[in-house]
Amino acid sequence: MNATPKTRAQLFQRLDELDIETTTHEHPAVFTVAESELLERELPGAHTKNLFLKDAKGRVFLIVAKSTSRIDLKALPKPLGSARLSFGKPELLMELLGVKPGSVTAFSLINDPDQRVRVVIDATLMDHATINCHPLENTATTNIARDDLLAFMRACGHDPLVLELPELVG
Repeated sequence: MNATPKTRAQLFQRLDELDIETTTHEHPAVFTVAESELLERELPGAHTKNLFLKDAKGRVFLIVAKSTSRIDLKALPKPLGSARLSFGKPELLMELLGVKPGSVTAFSLINDPDQRVRVVIDATLMDHATINCHPLENTATTNIARDDLLAFMRACGHDPLVLELPELVG
């Protein structure tokens, strides 16, 4: 990414341009799903966790999953049609999505105009009318209608792949 990453204000401006309504709740910074569990009890909608992954061939994926999903990373390459996966380095995350670890979000696709990241959505997330995502920083949570989130992703040039993600057993 050559351009300066978009700010939270620029994200909200873009959502307004797309006539997408959201509700945002401010909160202390959260870095893990465990830290955000209290928020989940207070806010309506499905909560997300996001995995920034790179495969052995250099392809990069953003996995947007329900926060309670236990994704089997060893089984994930097969449905993705990818090579072995590992977590992307913070420098690559900043370069491609313009966010720091702990702030990875579906909204960070606004910072990937060249569509270098392949976005994959956990099918279980699509069962919910609204979805909660960080607005480019982990000090707030933004609630957005499921269909509006998909419209936002497409407006960013990304056609999300909705998949039944493999879950850990036991």
